[in-house]
Amino acid sequence: MSPRRRPPIRIRPHIRLRLPHLLLTAALLGALLGAPPAAAAAASPGVPLRVATYNIHAGAGMDNAFDLDRQASELRSLKADVIGLQEADRHWGPRSEWRDLAGELAGRLSMYVYFAPIYSLDPAEPGGPRAEFGVAVLSRYRIVSAENHEITRLSTQDPNPVPAPAPGFGEVVVRVKGRPVHVYVTHLDYRPDPAVRVAQVADTRRIMAEDRGPKILLGDLNAEPGAPELAPLWEELTDADPGAPTFPAQDPVKRIDYVAVSKGAARVRRAWVPESVASDHRAVVADLVLRGR
Repeated sequence: MSPRRRPPIRIRPHIRLRLPHLLLTAALLGALLGAPPAAAAAASPGVPLRVATYNIHAGAGMDNAFDLDRQASELRSLKADVIGLQEADRHWGPRSEWRDLAGELAGRLSMYVYFAPIYSLDPAEPGGPRAEFGVAVLSRYRIVSAENHEITRLSTQDPNPVPAPAPGFGEVVVRVKGRPVHVYVTHLDYRPDPAVRVAQVADTRRIMAEDRGPKILLGDLNAEPGAPELAPLWEELTDADPGAPTFPAQDPVKRIDYVAVSKGAARVRRAWVPESVASDHRAVVADLVLRGR
């Protein structure tokens, strides 16, 4: 697979404003006296955005029963504008009934979707769809560009894996009230040895550094907030700490699922972990306020 990036669509409306003479004079005097004109004051408030991350466990709950209806209901209850999904199957196998999970969830929630496969295997039968497993972004806002980046991985499909670049670090750009926002979704290595996660964090920072403007990282990082391998992330990102663990979903004991935002680009109003056993993880939800332009 070769990554593809579609250039964002820029719409520049032509707006002509006509102000009465006295109002224009008052605005000019206000500027001279240091008081912001009404137009500037109206532009300064931030834009609210609700985001979430959810490892959907290939559609299965804590009971290991596949039930996409249950997960769709859970996601709908979050009322999120943007959702990052991990462990999403697309025609992968019988465990998820060969279905396109991210695509179906997007359809049920009336959201746009971008799927970034980690694995894309030849179809079981000639002419059939490829068997894929990866991460996805669901968005109420139109996705104007998307890319599937490579980061270091230790394959679960190779009997003798070695760390190597592989896809599955998804990035989209969405326009929120006219503002371009970069959203990344990721799933880091699960093994106790943090060596691969150390490399993945370095790759993540390098990729995100290439972009400007508000950035939001959503994902299952498979490490707790104080883990040394995650420390470099917090140099540029603010962890939207929900104050509660996320895994396992039944009686969770640790937080390994995250919403993080670029420092200075957004304010975290609140974050929380809804109680649910629709997956083996619980979701993290955060209400953000994008800084005024």
